[in-house]
Amino acid sequence: MTISELVGCGLMAFGPAVCLFSMTVAQDPVRIIIMIAAAFCWLLSLLLSSILWFAVVPLRSYLAFGMFFSVLFQELFRYGVYRLLRRTENDLRQIADSQLIIENKHVFAYVSGMGFGVISGAFAFVNVLADSVGPATVGLKSGSDAFFITSALTTLCMILLHTFWSVIFFNALDEKNYLNVSWVVVTHLVVSGLTLLNRWHLYYASILPAYIILVITIMMAYKSIGGSWSTFKKVLPYS
Repeated sequence: MTISELVGCGLMAFGPAVCLFSMTVAQDPVRIIIMIAAAFCWLLSLLLSSILWFAVVPLRSYLAFGMFFSVLFQELFRYGVYRLLRRTENDLRQIADSQLIIENKHVFAYVSGMGFGVISGAFAFVNVLADSVGPATVGLKSGSDAFFITSALTTLCMILLHTFWSVIFFNALDEKNYLNVSWVVVTHLVVSGLTLLNRWHLYYASILPAYIILVITIMMAYKSIGGSWSTFKKVLPYS
């Protein structure tokens, strides 16, 4: 049962990201470079938040303290990635093999967001996956047997949110739409804060609002790249 749980939760958390990567990133070396660079920037944000958490001794025991500054550092580095890509955009276009990355600036945001999402998901969930192998199963005597599946769903949600947050964030900065920038920062804080409810096994209270925010974020990202209902209907079968 533990191996099945490992495989199932792992595919649930990372399966969509692997599919997106293989279909939209893996064939283009420039996109791979951007994704790795973004992931590295996320690691730097984690390093800074860890240093701050370690330095402020009285507040180490408060998860909300570390979470708040971790989110702020992540958004600061998201802005840093935006500035870096905008400064090197012309150079990247010159070496890009794909016409899509030349014609569509939103590809930069999408790929960097995926880098943020995948590395954050890996750090959040790999240890949980390792524990799912055994030698015991959560929920037999204490705890909730929904812990692993909830962690997988939360990881999937955060990976997708980071991907679409970056699309909204980059476009909002280009258009000086600071309301959308605020949406990204505030919803990042809200979704991260909702995960604190899991210590009391309030899984539905954390998962459902997070996925509602995900759906809204996807719709906002689609609109920010120029999408509309009429163009969406064209890709539907039998439309």
